[in-house]
Amino acid sequence: MRVSLKWLSELIDVDLNVAALCDRLDMTGTKVEAVHATGAALDGVVVGQVLVKEPHPEADKLSYCTVDVGTDEPCSIVCGASNFKAGDKIPVALIGATLPNGMTIKRVKLRGLVSVGMMCSPTELAVGGDASGLLILPGDAPVGVPFGSYYGLSDTIIELEVTPNRPDCLSMAGVAREIGAVTGRPFRTPASVPDEDGTPAADLVSVRIEDPALCLRYTARIIRGVKVGPSPEWLVQRITAAGARPINNVVDVTNYILYELGQPLHAFDLATVGMAEGKSAIIVRTAREGERLTTLDGQERVLATDTLVIADPDGPVALAGVMGGEATEVSEKTVDVLLESACFDTSTTSRTSRRLGLISEASLRFERGVDPELATRAADRAAQLLAEVSGGTVAPGIVDVYPAPPVPLVLRLRGDRLREIVGAQIADDEAATILSALGMGLVPAEDGFDVTVPTFRPDVEREIDLIEEVVRVWGMERVPSTFPGGRERVGALTIAQRRDLVVGRALRAAGLDEHIGYAFADPRDMERLGWELGPDEVPVELINPMSEEQAVMRWTLAAGLLRVVSHNQRRGVSDVHIYELGNVFVTAAGRKQPKERLMAGGVLTGAWQRPAWNESARPLDFFDGKGAVEVLFAELGLDKVTFRASEHPWLQSGRSADVIVRGDVVGWIGEVAPQVLDAYGATGPVTLFELGVKPLGKAGNVERGYAEIPRYPAVNLDIALVVEESVTAGQLMQAMASAGGKLLDDVRLFDVYRDPDDASAEQRRLPVGKKSLAFSLSYRSNERTLTDEDVRPVHEKLVVKVCRATGGEIRG
Repeated sequence: MRVSLKWLSELIDVDLNVAALCDRLDMTGTKVEAVHATGAALDGVVVGQVLVKEPHPEADKLSYCTVDVGTDEPCSIVCGASNFKAGDKIPVALIGATLPNGMTIKRVKLRGLVSVGMMCSPTELAVGGDASGLLILPGDAPVGVPFGSYYGLSDTIIELEVTPNRPDCLSMAGVAREIGAVTGRPFRTPASVPDEDGTPAADLVSVRIEDPALCLRYTARIIRGVKVGPSPEWLVQRITAAGARPINNVVDVTNYILYELGQPLHAFDLATVGMAEGKSAIIVRTAREGERLTTLDGQERVLATDTLVIADPDGPVALAGVMGGEATEVSEKTVDVLLESACFDTSTTSRTSRRLGLISEASLRFERGVDPELATRAADRAAQLLAEVSGGTVAPGIVDVYPAPPVPLVLRLRGDRLREIVGAQIADDEAATILSALGMGLVPAEDGFDVTVPTFRPDVEREIDLIEEVVRVWGMERVPSTFPGGRERVGALTIAQRRDLVVGRALRAAGLDEHIGYAFADPRDMERLGWELGPDEVPVELINPMSEEQAVMRWTLAAGLLRVVSHNQRRGVSDVHIYELGNVFVTAAGRKQPKERLMAGGVLTGAWQRPAWNESARPLDFFDGKGAVEVLFAELGLDKVTFRASEHPWLQSGRSADVIVRGDVVGWIGEVAPQVLDAYGATGPVTLFELGVKPLGKAGNVERGYAEIPRYPAVNLDIALVVEESVTAGQLMQAMASAGGKLLDDVRLFDVYRDPDDASAEQRRLPVGKKSLAFSLSYRSNERTLTDEDVRPVHEKLVVKVCRATGGEIRG
């Protein structure tokens, strides 16, 4: 929301400087995002006067002018406009000035004559939409003064971040009310009493609402005899300051009211609206099957049956609360205007605007909630302004269809409860003054006040909301700081919180950086990954998605992690090692709440670090990812962990595995399949893993026990075993751990050998289909130093048991 301080000063007297005002707004919960000084974009543009206008000797459509700009010597300027004469006052951009459209004025030669400036049109200065000629200024405009200062463009614009629960602050009047409550100053409501004459509006138009749940109120006013044209300067300045583009006086008035009061309006050309029973007929209804509408942007749109439309007897003429139709658009030929001021259902408007990609200032306000009580006041105000700026006549009366006016909510605010919650001594009178300034009605009650909540504050529903309103205006900074009360209470992290901290700490120690991604996903990721959910499981669909790419809740972390890899690689960052700790969601038919699981996912690609100039980087692969996972398992105190070869559509065959802890599959790991990398625009190799955090925490132990540093040295023996290709190193290590007894302290794989695929029979060192794995075994006792006589029998028994269990044999 852009707030013009010049415009604001017409609604409330503010005696604070800009910095102090911004601080007060911030403290009340209305965040100030930015402050802009307007008119700065027109530095170097001054008021000038044409002294001489002569035809250009080399071009029929150019003039060669001598212009007084308030300096010692006049300027010579070549100009292509024709709507001026000698003696006219015009804006002149001097050498070095940069205009709002980005053009920088330079000394140029045009058809042989030097031009040292530019005389400007309204479009070039962003003060109007007329590009047909120069902006002619009044005869009393002082020559040489800055144009921005003379034209009233010097202003301060405060950009506010208005939260979705505060639609009342999406208008100048709403912000003025808020500032009035904060500063104790009264704010002025804009006048809205139009002069009326002629045929009553009720004889010219009828309104019917088919479903009052979708349209709470619809009002129509008629303004006859309008002359559509450019808006006056004051109106152009106002809507430009608010961030809108001037179009014509009728449309500009509707935009003006939107920013001033927060009520979206729409103007129809009355002559184009279909008739019924001798008058124009407006019908608010949902679209029929197969109906189409060409909107103001020229696009023909097929309407869904839940789309709320404004129709006449011939069909839809506008999308309710979103955009008007091309057929009923106000144009230069328009004589009579039908002015719509209505209140539409929030979710219906939101669904239509997002489905069609038509998000506007009007639709955003309807999505957040427009006050139905504002409709008539806004229509009256707009009719008054339209009559002023277009020369029209306002038809007497207003057609107002209001099927079920809402009953204002009445809440009890107890003074003692207020002080108990806030922890500060706020007097009842102070609270009453604040609430009254915010537009609420108060009636004294036995223990406080009965507060009538205005319809423009849908966020105030309970007594605690009233307390919040009081304290944010009274000043949170005035609440004294105290320690929380309570006896014999000690704060501590839960087991789950400690577990999550351990998981994050371990993965960071393994070299991965934390990433926090959206909990939303693209439904097409299911196809990209080749993912299949469990029986009867489906993704959780969002009712109001922000975009098509975020239409469901994520069911895996994998897609988001691959997008991060692709995003970084496209920007030249090839080394990506990140993890994410987040929830995934699935649901099933009949479930009230989706199933939610906390997962730990990670992705590695590139290299751990850039090598020296004379070295090559080793690309990260499956085993680097497996190493990171093993660091996590060690930190969690997990034992009986195995990696079992498996097949997943999104992972490469032969380079993927299920992660098994104590017999249960807790996740998967592997290198991403080439077709999946192509789908996400990423370059491999990319290693990806995803683990369920809850089963890991259940099987592990975040409480670490103390282990003494070994007093006695270990005895190290090596063993090389020849086994079938299908036998994994994990199986051999498990067999050794089982057979080694208490003396076996550690087993480490240090070599794997296979004969080359093209080796001849004479060159082969191993039988076909075999491989050799070499291990280093450490034996140790906590009681004494072991001798060869102690270790050798244990080692020989281990060899026999392992060979028998795995079908292996000692390599000769």
